[in-house]
Amino acid sequence: MTSSAWRRVTAALLAATLFACGDAPAQREPGAIPEVAAAELPEQARQTVALIRKGGPFSYERDDIVFGNFEKLLPAKERGYYREYTVRTPGAKGRGARRIVAGRGGELYYTDDHYRSFRRIKEQSEP
Repeated sequence: MTSSAWRRVTAALLAATLFACGDAPAQREPGAIPEVAAAELPEQARQTVALIRKGGPFSYERDDIVFGNFEKLLPAKERGYYREYTVRTPGAKGRGARRIVAGRGGELYYTDDHYRSFRRIKEQSEP
């Protein structure tokens, strides 16, 4: 088998595996965003939540900018509804991959893989 044939076979197997495992974002049920208790977040994420709730100050220039939701993993809203904030990652160069996205309605979402997945943050005061 030629190397290009092996690459095609490998790509097909990878695609089939991702499809079977449900890892592809397009296969998620709309609105089926897993939750995480705020207390279970890394300390740096809890600090970022506290800063968001009190309106800053934020450490990174790109904090409090519009999050476009281009990945379409969060509920569809008008442009400007979501804003993003960096969660400091010790040892990471630059901003790292961790973010919190805040909705205008007060909801918060955490990602530790640079927007590939999200978990809705459940704060203690929520039912």
